Amino acid sequence: MTKTEIEDRIKELKMDYIRIQNDLDKLESVGGNVTNAEKQLKQLETELSELNKALAKTSK
Repeated sequence: MTKTEIEDRIKELKMDYIRIQNDLDKLESVGGNVTNAEKQLKQLETELSELNKALAKTSK
């Protein structure tokens, strides 16, 4: 991936993260099952971490 592609993907993931976090907050407030949302957030965190590492390598 190019630096621009990595940066674009990070932006997409951050938007998804915010959306899922908001959904999670709503589910918690009504006593819903939050397990799936928590798993999705964890996956996003992992992918973001990997992309940030890749971005750091391209910046060198």
